[in-house]
Amino acid sequence: MDQRPIGVFDSGLGGLTVVKELMAQLPNENIVYFGDTARLPYGTRSRETIIKYSMQCIRFLLTQNIKAVVIACNTASSMALDAVKEVFDIPIIGVVEPGAAAAIKATRNGKVGIIGTEATVQSGSYSRAIASINADIQTCSVACSLFVPIVEEGWSDTPIAYLTAERYLEPLREWGADTLILGCTHYPLLINTISKVMGPDVALINPAVDTAQEVKRILEQRGMLNESHKEPQYCYYLSDFSQRFKQIGSRFLNREIEYAGKVDIENY
Repeated sequence: MDQRPIGVFDSGLGGLTVVKELMAQLPNENIVYFGDTARLPYGTRSRETIIKYSMQCIRFLLTQNIKAVVIACNTASSMALDAVKEVFDIPIIGVVEPGAAAAIKATRNGKVGIIGTEATVQSGSYSRAIASINADIQTCSVACSLFVPIVEEGWSDTPIAYLTAERYLEPLREWGADTLILGCTHYPLLINTISKVMGPDVALINPAVDTAQEVKRILEQRGMLNESHKEPQYCYYLSDFSQRFKQIGSRFLNREIEYAGKVDIENY
């Protein structure tokens, strides 16, 4: 059995929604999470900078004796996945391809909507990933910049969230999307509100779920699952502390975060 932890990184705290799914689907696995909170958001950075940041995050995680890396950040998955795979000899999984594959399976009319940050939408990463699997699927993308602060304020199930979602999602409803990819790690916390706006016939794809499934598949395939029944260890690190880290992070995980270490990521 391989008891080494899975390493997960994100530009901030949203990647904890991916950690939550890993905990659910791989309950024996130890996990090390790094949130690059000193340098968020990645979405405003150049591709070269995002690759540099991703390299540093992975080099730090490697000091924790990890066996695989999950890039929980949609922007870093879009911009840096191929580059870091060329450098590091370790399984590295992003969130884009698993989410795209799940959307293709879910759609009935071939119209997949994509919502995300401005950077993720502009990158076209989900559309490209879908086209590489099935070129007949149509996609339509909408940037929903206000969703992240709404989630972090704890307003996910409020009239403010609903009215904002109505404004953002109206073009996708009119276009006829029957499947919607939640292309930002914060957005799963808005799933109730988004579902109310889009209606019960629209499938909502949380890439975190499918990413955790892909991690499980890869670890099984390589004989790297932790089959120990010891209590798993979850460690959290940040590049800068926020007064609200424990509050927001605990909400994302739906469990208490007791401690997080600070890392000077520029040393990596």
